Amino acid sequence: MSHLHPTRHHAATDTARDTQGTTPARIPPAALRADLGARLGGAARAWLDQALEEAAAHPGTHGPISVWELRLAEAGRRCGPAHADAARVLILHAARADADALARVYFQGTADERRAVLHALPHLVPGNAALPLVEDALRTNDTRLLAAAVGPYAARHLDAHQWRHAVLKCLFTGVPVDRVADLGRRAHADGELARMLADYAAERTAADRPVPEDLHRVLALTEPGATPPGPADPHGKES
Repeated sequence: MSHLHPTRHHAATDTARDTQGTTPARIPPAALRADLGARLGGAARAWLDQALEEAAAHPGTHGPISVWELRLAEAGRRCGPAHADAARVLILHAARADADALARVYFQGTADERRAVLHALPHLVPGNAALPLVEDALRTNDTRLLAAAVGPYAARHLDAHQWRHAVLKCLFTGVPVDRVADLGRRAHADGELARMLADYAAERTAADRPVPEDLHRVLALTEPGATPPGPADPHGKES
């Protein structure tokens, strides 16, 4: 497709490349806690330890709002923006939040809390009961929320039609496709995805608009002759 002219979507991509909160879904909770504990200062680490103990001691919901939900709201102030996503994921994991509790936090919470719920899904929900949360996030134009939505849980549970449109949504909004968990396996030899990508590229070229560089990366993965990636591990990494 030599007529395509790749470029960068500077503003949107720079926002999406913000690394805060992009990895908690792909790191086992024990490793995530060890890593976060090493990065936090003494006061923040003590607060997190207490918050996790409270969540473990009082899982689920008690009264109109649980103690661990209050801690979710405090995480940004206590641990700092760079570590808040990871702290919230650990609190949700310690509280053993199920799909119903996660949905409540997601729909009643801030954008930051919604993002943490999306990161927590692969650690807490084995089936597809939380898929409506991913679908809701994919309808937004919040690039950080979108980046969280296309993590390992989406890779496992979105059907082919939904997943293809999620990839296209990343291209539309400038979310780097390296945020899409298990991209290589799911895109491999996907002729329908290749057609959608070619149509999108043709539309942009006809409108004299640049074609995202990431489109070429995904298009190459759809080639039947491409080397198939190894199976993904439970946290969305290809082996």
